[in-house]
Amino acid sequence: MKIVFYTIFLVPFLMFSQNTISVHIHNVPSTEGNVNVAIYDSGDTFLTFEGVVKTGTKPAKEGIVMLDIEDLPAGEYAVAVFHDQNGNDVLDTNWLGIPKEKVAFSKAKMKTFGPPKYKECCFRVTRDTEINVIF
Repeated sequence: MKIVFYTIFLVPFLMFSQNTISVHIHNVPSTEGNVNVAIYDSGDTFLTFEGVVKTGTKPAKEGIVMLDIEDLPAGEYAVAVFHDQNGNDVLDTNWLGIPKEKVAFSKAKMKTFGPPKYKECCFRVTRDTEINVIF
């Protein structure tokens, strides 16, 4: 009888448990503007506005900014971060499309000719997770 109880009532709750990703952003250069975090769950939509699963914003402070992204089901995710120094909620780029503001990613760095791929940045979430991102 106990096995039936656990199977019917507890297993579904465990399958749909929500997790938190604590993002620690290191080397924030100034207190100007905000630090924006975007969470993605697919290589097809990585770094697109339509593909963002969750976002978070925190006022910038020199050094380390910590931000929690809550209510994520277990799965594979990648994190993209940018320091919006002028507070316009847009990643400012030059005429070639190269970011003028600091950007960083989970597990990967910006390449000479563009951002890393989703598979280079992704990580598995099965419980509350802490990620360190360095500008």
